[in-house]
Amino acid sequence: MMQTQALGVLAILFSAFVWGTTGTAATFAPQVGAAAIGAAAMGLGGIAQALVAARGIARARVALWGQGRLLIIGAVAVAIYPLAFYGSMRLAGVTVGTVITIGSAPLLSALIEYLLERRRLTLRWSVGALVGLVGMGLICVAENAAHGADIGGDSVPLGVLLGLIGGFTYALYSWTARKMMLDGTRSSVAMGATFGLGGLLLMPVLVMSGGPFLASWTNAAVGLYMAAVPMFLGYVAFGYGLARVQASMATVITLFEPVVAAVLAVLIVGERLPALGWIGVAMVIGCLAIITLPIPRPLRSRPRPGMQPL
Repeated sequence: MMQTQALGVLAILFSAFVWGTTGTAATFAPQVGAAAIGAAAMGLGGIAQALVAARGIARARVALWGQGRLLIIGAVAVAIYPLAFYGSMRLAGVTVGTVITIGSAPLLSALIEYLLERRRLTLRWSVGALVGLVGMGLICVAENAAHGADIGGDSVPLGVLLGLIGGFTYALYSWTARKMMLDGTRSSVAMGATFGLGGLLLMPVLVMSGGPFLASWTNAAVGLYMAAVPMFLGYVAFGYGLARVQASMATVITLFEPVVAAVLAVLIVGERLPALGWIGVAMVIGCLAIITLPIPRPLRSRPRPGMQPL
């Protein structure tokens, strides 16, 4: 049992690590636009997921047709997400783009549930949201002060906006996929159909903007890496791990992703985030921990033999 759980933890750690490498990997193909990077990663990777789940999708085609509205909304969100995410990293930097997108997703997910399911927002969520918003504000101020003169004063705010759009679409397709699963669709089928259709929607973007991938072997390698490792293998490993550990534990483990992205951005890309920005990164990670970490319940003391409970 313990060995099985350990394998699950390692699988989710692998997912978080490879997801955290995407921003740094994209910097090795500077001639390739953010739209092309996103379309290659999510488009090709999403189609690969659909092919792996093709038999299940074919058997569940009647049920999927009945869930068509959720499937279309999720697929459109899948198509928009990488364009916003990679655009955010290009405009605001790897650290800011990743932290804003990943950090805003749980907050926006709670708002989606509140608006569409009337699920009440708790005090815990409100505290976490406040911490996260302050943290994201500190990151933006620090990054703008450090790189504003180099990348243009308007680039960081626009990158932050794209990061928020990325966080919203991430939360939206996660919500639609979960609704499909709750309605009885297998997780591999729901994810394969959603990502596959979203990948097809991204193919015109890849055709129109993906020419630079053919300009050099390095650019082509970046595109193949994005599709095969973070998108395809990352999600396969996450599904493997999710079957072996509790969802709450899996969510906490994936908080490793923005940490990997920030460290790689400093060590490899050469980004310099001031101390104020690192405080913001810590606050965003703290926000996610506040929202997702399970609250331990106090153990009730049992009455001793021969004693009557009060």
